[in-house]
Amino acid sequence: MKRGGRDSDHNLSEEGTAEKSKKLRTTNEQSQTCDWGNLLQDIILQVFKYLPLLDRAHASQVCRNWNQVFHMPDLWRCFEFELNQPATSYLKATHPELIKQIIKRHSNHLQYVSFKSHFISALTVVFVNSKSLSSLKIDDTPVDDPSLKVLVANNSDTLKLLKMSSCPHVSPAGILCVADQCHGLRELALNYHLLSDELLLALSSEKHVRLEHLRIDVVSENPGQTHFHTIQKSSWDAFIRHSPKVNLVMYFFLYEEEFDPFFRYEIPATHLYFGRSVSKDVLGRVGMTCPRLVELVVCANGLRPLDEELIRIAERCKNLSAIGLGECEVSCSAFVEFVKMCGGRLSQLSIMEEVLIPDQKYSLEQIHWEVSKHLGRVWFPDMMPTW
Repeated sequence: MKRGGRDSDHNLSEEGTAEKSKKLRTTNEQSQTCDWGNLLQDIILQVFKYLPLLDRAHASQVCRNWNQVFHMPDLWRCFEFELNQPATSYLKATHPELIKQIIKRHSNHLQYVSFKSHFISALTVVFVNSKSLSSLKIDDTPVDDPSLKVLVANNSDTLKLLKMSSCPHVSPAGILCVADQCHGLRELALNYHLLSDELLLALSSEKHVRLEHLRIDVVSENPGQTHFHTIQKSSWDAFIRHSPKVNLVMYFFLYEEEFDPFFRYEIPATHLYFGRSVSKDVLGRVGMTCPRLVELVVCANGLRPLDEELIRIAERCKNLSAIGLGECEVSCSAFVEFVKMCGGRLSQLSIMEEVLIPDQKYSLEQIHWEVSKHLGRVWFPDMMPTW
């Protein structure tokens, strides 16, 4: 009897152990299986923010919880509309009707918008229905003066940043309307053909806040066929009196013969980028007319050394802290003198090794020691990749 009892107890013990193991496995399987439909909405919201518009729309059809997240205002405060995909793209373009449906429902939530679209209808819907836009970037979009007036009428109290690129249908009068009405505008980026004396004076009015950042793209596609107007010195002076700490960034993509209207008198540029070859004469004028210069990048110059021009820039531009030279030539002695004059304020010094020309005083092996000494840190010239 005792033996049988022991066997029975043993069997019961094994059954209990097996049952516990089964329950444990079931619990583990349940814990490893995620109920995607019941995820916290804050988590789903963060995922949705990284999805393109069409993928968001598809995901919103998964379940009621995901659909609720799709219509949360926080999801639509910042969005980029990019609809101008080429016909050869493997990506399926978002249908404009879907864009308009979503914008009609959520345009009043939009605050930070970037448009890269040829569908002017979608842009118009945003301008008509939005009421609180604070940041707007428009690139390669057929926006025009009337649509900008609609934008201003609905968002003049909230718009703080406006960046426009490749918008040929906008006139100087259209951008002037924005400056006249949007007194809280702090950052503005536009093509040089939209810049005018009237615009600078409007940005300098007592009603307008101090501008923090003004970017101007000076671009020429056809040499000799683009006329560049001149901005009066008095307009620049009024602008800088009103916004003394503004960053004035200018990108130049011109041919050498097109630089004549520029750098003829003092301008408050802080950052200059020359994307094409620029002459010694122009760089010499930069040193004489840009005392607020902080950063200078020259992609190409030619075969004439820039010794005198660099020395003049070091003498006149007391705030210069960053410089980059590409296909240029500078003697090693002049370069060392330039660094010595600027001293430790040069936080960024990007010079290709091919730019430096050895002379009687310094060789390429010696120059990095001398430059490092004046910078107060180890410095080497940039090397051209050999692949």
